[in-house]
Amino acid sequence: MEQNKPVNIRMLAVSALFTALIAVGAFIRIPVPLWPFTLQTLFTTLAGLLLGPRYGTLACAAYMVLGLIGLPIFTGGGGPQYIFQPTFGCIVGFAVGAWLAGMIARRAPARGFRVFLLAALADMAVVYLIGMAWFWCVKAFYLNDPIGVWTLFVTCFVPTIGVDVCKAVLAAGLAARLAPVLGTYRMPAA
Repeated sequence: MEQNKPVNIRMLAVSALFTALIAVGAFIRIPVPLWPFTLQTLFTTLAGLLLGPRYGTLACAAYMVLGLIGLPIFTGGGGPQYIFQPTFGCIVGFAVGAWLAGMIARRAPARGFRVFLLAALADMAVVYLIGMAWFWCVKAFYLNDPIGVWTLFVTCFVPTIGVDVCKAVLAAGLAARLAPVLGTYRMPAA
């Protein structure tokens, strides 16, 4: 159904803006042991919430493609070899999560902070699921350094979940304020 919709030039421009924000967010880092905290997830979640499934996914996919063709916009550089990085699954998860967040927000009969928060948390769950699965696969099959499920959980989930939940709350609050301004959704807020 949505494939038959014409391309909205305004939304395409906003998607490009979000692609740039995601790239910039990769370099806004709070250094901590194991994983640096960046603003990538905030901007990828906002892309899904504000732009919907089509254009939110486009923004995240464009970021991924630009990094894979060699632009050094990922936290650790860029290029096609980046798919062998254990953390590349999170970048794949950004696009899938943005699509899910956009679908939840779009299908809600009314939108407000609670709907956007539910969508943002679902987005984060997808990023974690794909990111952790990719991390485990790269460690086990490419780096030949398999890790157990508990080690995966302690390494990839525990150190970052608190900050990412805070970013989901922030994204939901920003989306509730910005959605009426962008005019993405024409329905009243909850």
